[in-house]
Amino acid sequence: MYSIYKKELITYFSSLIAYITLGIFLLVLGAFVWIFNETSILNYNYAGLNQLFVITPLVFAFLIPAITMRSFSEEKQNGTIEFLQTKPVTDFQIIFAKYLAAFTLVMLALIPTLIYVYSVYQLGSPKGNLDVGGTIGSYIGLLFLVAVFVAIGMFSSTITNNQIVAFVLGTFLCFFIYWAFYYISKMPMFVGSLDDAIEKMGIAFHFESISRGVIDTRNIIYFISLIVFFLFASLSMLKINRS
Repeated sequence: MYSIYKKELITYFSSLIAYITLGIFLLVLGAFVWIFNETSILNYNYAGLNQLFVITPLVFAFLIPAITMRSFSEEKQNGTIEFLQTKPVTDFQIIFAKYLAAFTLVMLALIPTLIYVYSVYQLGSPKGNLDVGGTIGSYIGLLFLVAVFVAIGMFSSTITNNQIVAFVLGTFLCFFIYWAFYYISKMPMFVGSLDDAIEKMGIAFHFESISRGVIDTRNIIYFISLIVFFLFASLSMLKINRS
């Protein structure tokens, strides 16, 4: 399992895909946080990183499927998935090793954003005038968000041997599960107690809840449940493909 994990990381960093996707991620975030007038924190009268945590889920909805699209699609396209399954590892260990490799790559992309936190901390008046609790909560929320999006991307990659189809499907599912339930809950037919229940089915509600700096076990259970669901859905797809 560790060998598969290491092989996946080496494969990511031996190709241009990892560097291009990570570079685009940091450039887009930097542009929204510091350059664009409508979102630049330099144009606001308070020290905060709300823009960063609003834009990042949107960028991740594209970035993560781009990273995970080759996980199984390429293996099936090249015919190496059968060889991999003959190794002394279970299908779930194969999935989990690839999952951890993709998760590690995305988390590495988040590390440079800590420079933004330091910069805003220094720019505050007085220095250090930053909601540290909210910022930590937002990063914890991003950790869970990455974990879910990677699981969704892995699942999409097990469905098809076409990487483009896996990317499109993964992006659609990330967008749908994150934002769709919020907009569905606002439809007139769901006004009342039902709208809250529908909104809570989406990732956005739980991500924003954690981002406020309050770690609620219900939010953690929600994220873990989604991760487990998509990982086992991936396992089921591998078994279907084998039969």
